[in-house]
Amino acid sequence: MPKLKVGVLVFPGTNCNMETKKALEEAGFESVYIWHEEKKVSKDIKAFVIPGGFSYGDYLEAGKMATFSTIMYEIKELSQKGVPILGICNGFQILCSSGILEGALLMNREGKFISRWVDVLVENDQTPFTCELKKGEILRMPIAHKFGNYFYRDKSKVKPVFKYKENPNGSLEDIAGICSPSQNVVALMPHPERAIGLVSSDGKKIFASLKKWFS
Repeated sequence: MPKLKVGVLVFPGTNCNMETKKALEEAGFESVYIWHEEKKVSKDIKAFVIPGGFSYGDYLEAGKMATFSTIMYEIKELSQKGVPILGICNGFQILCSSGILEGALLMNREGKFISRWVDVLVENDQTPFTCELKKGEILRMPIAHKFGNYFYRDKSKVKPVFKYKENPNGSLEDIAGICSPSQNVVALMPHPERAIGLVSSDGKKIFASLKKWFS
């Protein structure tokens, strides 16, 4: 039986694509890179991940320039069709900047880049990327960002998926990750692709959830 195919978007400045691809493949998927200039993607790609990094060097603001990339028009259309899409760190910023998700990622409360391990609580276990988890479960994953302070204007459009046990960046309501109203688009600031080894393997559960979603 052929493996399900997941696309990993790559922008100039993306630096977590290799770890993300590896994490997907360890979860049993076939993963393929999708360059930001692509206009259409193959119909056999069933889900997408926008990995972390510093797309376009965070020019203007984190994630902003990536929203004008050709591939994002396709991603926005697919998001409205219910295709599972995961945004990690810079991917979260891109999804918010493009209007696919509500809110924005502001500069951290202390105005500094933060790189550390954090514990997050699972708030929603009904998405394609959390269905292998349980509400209230604690995951340990690393963060690495300067613009991770989540802020929203319209609370009715916000569905928290993860919350920090101890808020590291000033994020509103301790939010570490959210999903779209339809729940198929999920984004989080912690890096699950970096939590698949020695310190913690909790990140594997994010990718295992996607596997379960399609089973």
